[in-house]
Amino acid sequence: MDYRTLIDKYYGEADSELKTILLRHSQSVAKKALQIGSMHPELHLDMPFIKEAAMLHDIGIIRCNAPGIQCFGNEPYILHGRIGAEMLRNEGYPRHARVCERHTGAGISCEEVIQQGLPLPHQDFLPETLEEQLICYADKFFSKTKPDREKTIEQAEYSLAKFGAAGVERFRKWEQLFE
Repeated sequence: MDYRTLIDKYYGEADSELKTILLRHSQSVAKKALQIGSMHPELHLDMPFIKEAAMLHDIGIIRCNAPGIQCFGNEPYILHGRIGAEMLRNEGYPRHARVCERHTGAGISCEEVIQQGLPLPHQDFLPETLEEQLICYADKFFSKTKPDREKTIEQAEYSLAKFGAAGVERFRKWEQLFE
């Protein structure tokens, strides 16, 4: 699979500010995930999949409303993972779709969906496979507004803490696994 073809299909072949933001962020996440993965051969990670899925994990932002990152769609940003998952399932990539729908925050449990009143189905959106967990973990180190600036572990934890302790706990488990 060529992730560039899918990005071009949804974002157009011409460069746009949103496409540039998506690519820069996704490249930073992919680089971090691949770097971590290469330090852990004992985990037997699917490295080509990690690269592809990291490059596609935020493809759904195009349909969301987040003007600060040049997203002028109609959907709430919290839905970008579900939207991306639907896009990739329609393209025949269900494994990549799982990364999309499970990477938001440090994953989102059904309990968190209900407690926070999120506009998501009442189900778990938690990364399960090691590849899903690694991409979710790497994603927390980069924002779309400053994609070239890597956050520290403390900064990543702080950004997750706004949404509750459960996400920070999941992230800390990944710290032990991946660092």
